[in-house]
Amino acid sequence: MFDILLIIIILVQIIIFIYFLILNSTYSAFTFIALDDIIKREVYGSRFRLHQTLSTSLYRPISLIVPAYNEQATIVSSIRSQLALHYPEYEIIIVNDGSKDETISRLVEAFHFIPVEKPVKLEIYHQPIRQVYISLINPNLWLIDKDNGGKFDAINCGINACNYPLFCVVDADSLLEHDSLLRAGSIFAHDKEVVAVGGTVRPLNGCTVVNGQVISIKTPSKWIELFQSVEYTRGFLAGRSAWNLFDALLIISGAFGIFRKDIAQKIGGYRHTVGEDMDLVVRIHRYCIDNAIPYKILSVPDPICWTQVPDDWTSLMKQRNRWHRGLIDVLWHNKVMLFNPKYKKVGLLGMTYFFFVEALGPTIEMFGYISFIIFYIFGLIDREISIYIFLFAFTWGSYITLSSIFLDNFIHKRYSTSRDLLKLALFGLFESFGYRQLMTIERFIATFQFWRKGWGKINRKEIAP
Repeated sequence: MFDILLIIIILVQIIIFIYFLILNSTYSAFTFIALDDIIKREVYGSRFRLHQTLSTSLYRPISLIVPAYNEQATIVSSIRSQLALHYPEYEIIIVNDGSKDETISRLVEAFHFIPVEKPVKLEIYHQPIRQVYISLINPNLWLIDKDNGGKFDAINCGINACNYPLFCVVDADSLLEHDSLLRAGSIFAHDKEVVAVGGTVRPLNGCTVVNGQVISIKTPSKWIELFQSVEYTRGFLAGRSAWNLFDALLIISGAFGIFRKDIAQKIGGYRHTVGEDMDLVVRIHRYCIDNAIPYKILSVPDPICWTQVPDDWTSLMKQRNRWHRGLIDVLWHNKVMLFNPKYKKVGLLGMTYFFFVEALGPTIEMFGYISFIIFYIFGLIDREISIYIFLFAFTWGSYITLSSIFLDNFIHKRYSTSRDLLKLALFGLFESFGYRQLMTIERFIATFQFWRKGWGKINRKEIAP
């Protein structure tokens, strides 16, 4: 019996080691793919598109949709940031989803909203609208007050209300750089097959904000915020950009994404799930392939959206739990696409990767940690070999993280001082000593809670207006 158990444990370790090799090899390859993609876009595409969009009428107007629920701490700064954007023609639609705080009163005071009669056609179902307001300061700034229905419901209301063919969802606690909309929106004018574009999201924590604009980029002061800065840098550089090459991008961040309104309406808008951003993108893939519609979904690195990341452990754990629950729910809802040749690279590469690596990853890692500890305690693995394995894993993982950090700063020059860059790199090394394991445990727990729909309240700090 003991021999059989030992064989099983050894087989588990072998599987986990193979999984580790495949995973890190994929991340390493993604880093180089992303570098090539970013350089090509920066040198050959982005600057030309920006100049042409500004100097001609070659653009498509955009509706910015800002879903807001109890966002009194950040909403005014966020809207001021959006009013300062460089784009030929756009409107802003704030959708107050039944807030119980001072969100409405602060908006009315800051932007002089007055009630108006504006019919909204119910193309996509959402909770009833209480009142529509328009700003006396800016006629393209709207506020819709509606019954609470959740973020997905608020966005669907905004889609129904918007007047333009493209819509961009921006979180109420996020700030866009002045040219972000221009950099992302210009792609639609130059390629008619593009149906969705996502930008890059960066932690706002530590930065200096004046009149809704980030004027000084600094790394955060708290450890918990620095670890997240490392994650965001690695994830957006190596993750999102690389999937462009495979035409299988499955995630556009809910904090900043631009979509074609007609496609979103055809699929029924956003679905009730805690992973609504990924869910919409996956269903767009599914709809376009099912209906033989030529399309492209892209991630571009240069449009930047700054967002607050959790600065306390309780909020962070709630966020990561929700992210993982959302991932599993999206994969389950669209399971027909998994391993299905009909859906080409999306089904065979994208969905397969997110199933085995992202969804099952925490469970595999947990089994790896537990079995390794058991092996080590009972002397079933050579202690010297275990040290070599740890050093090998740490070195490879650190290489991937540090490459992402330095490549990102080399191309985009995010930080003006070496001190900020080195601090970020240092926490990239520390990440493997506790932080990664905590996130794995929370995601492992979330694996068995995927049916829950609750978001969990995350604490936000007030942004100076």
